[in-house]
Amino acid sequence: MSRVQLALNVSNIDEAVVFYSKLFGTEPAKRRPGYANFAIAQPPLKLVLIENPNATERLNHLGVQVETSEDVKMAGDRLAQLDLATVPEPQTNCCYALQDKAWVHDPDGAPWEIYTVLADSPVPPTEGLHPVPRATASQDCVMCKS
Repeated sequence: MSRVQLALNVSNIDEAVVFYSKLFGTEPAKRRPGYANFAIAQPPLKLVLIENPNATERLNHLGVQVETSEDVKMAGDRLAQLDLATVPEPQTNCCYALQDKAWVHDPDGAPWEIYTVLADSPVPPTEGLHPVPRATASQDCVMCKS
């Protein structure tokens, strides 16, 4: 199943988890220090909470979770054919998961990732997260120190 992802910077992960658990009537699918994600059935949404009390913006990034690595590749190819600059990021450890992903930015700079989760991982997000810049990418998680 594909679903839209919304990743938010939160000042207090515990308070945010309590609030969003009540709002959507479900517990986190994954909970780690400074990190939680919810796989919400209705409406279909992947909500990611990243503890980042020093963030100047609450929106961290947006995304579309797809089923397979081939889906990620096809989405990246389609966007490239439409002259949208994409940054592929295969086999990256990010947010406690091994992922294949591709990044694209909207005209105002909002970062979107198209991704699939390959496996669970012990690698945490990095403190002071921000999405990948338009022109660069690394083999590590694009959520990097600011």
